[in-house]
Amino acid sequence: MPRLKFSIELNYEIDPPGCDFIFSIHAAQTPNQTVVSESLNVSQNLPSSAYTDPMTHTRFLRLKAFAGPLTVRYDATVDVEHHTAQPAELGEVAVANLPGSVLPYIYPSRYCQSDRLHRLAVKEFGQLWQGYERVQTIRDWVMNRVTFLSNSSTSNTSAVDTLVEEVGVCRDFAHLMIALCRAVNIPARFVTGIDYGADPALGPTDFHAYVEVYLGDRWYIFDPSGVAIPMGFVRLGTGRDAADSAFATIFGGVRGTAPVIHIEAIPNAQGLLIVPQHVLYALSSDGLLEQNSNRNNAIVADSRK
Repeated sequence: MPRLKFSIELNYEIDPPGCDFIFSIHAAQTPNQTVVSESLNVSQNLPSSAYTDPMTHTRFLRLKAFAGPLTVRYDATVDVEHHTAQPAELGEVAVANLPGSVLPYIYPSRYCQSDRLHRLAVKEFGQLWQGYERVQTIRDWVMNRVTFLSNSSTSNTSAVDTLVEEVGVCRDFAHLMIALCRAVNIPARFVTGIDYGADPALGPTDFHAYVEVYLGDRWYIFDPSGVAIPMGFVRLGTGRDAADSAFATIFGGVRGTAPVIHIEAIPNAQGLLIVPQHVLYALSSDGLLEQNSNRNNAIVADSRK
């Protein structure tokens, strides 16, 4: 399995009287992502509280900072174990057979207005075989229609905005793909993380947003922006869209600079250096949903009708 070592540094100047933060910069600890080591350093001497969402494994850090400069630095080393599958073997799951924990990801959400894109999605993708191939077609459609351009959207840009403007950054690609998947009853969710191997021409390493789609009995990775290597993703936050998964939510007056992020592949516990690369098979870095695993064969059969 790949072992990835990374650091995140966030710098802010806080206005009086101070500011509250909710960060999601800790590596998620899941059955498929193991935190080997980690450390957190905050420049101000502050009390903090941490909370881990039991369903998504997103780890939230809350700070109440004083006025003045604030630097938050997080360092971690993680092992990411990928489940692999042949795309042709992965079918969609009928809504009636979805595990309860998956249901939130078939509804419209703030940035993913799947109800408004239903007619378009049915026209473009409704007649395709209901499985991995259809999801890949949606991913390719988004990647080919939208142009990646830094600083081309705002925190208010939604999937519908991206469809109209045909330009965006990784979060915009993800929102549009998620909305189109949900519009044809395919559960899809938004993931924030860090990626190893992004094209240096796009600029310094930054946070990355990608998509996970529920097929068979797992969540499988898709990168509609096409700018990163899915095998090199480190999971931070997971949710319905960016409203659930921002790396920082700020309550107060503050000015910040661009995050400073570094990531590298290092030898794993067996001494092997596994460098993430593009692959042709399906990848999942999320654990098997046990409540659904015993019914997988029946579900796949039903989904192909």
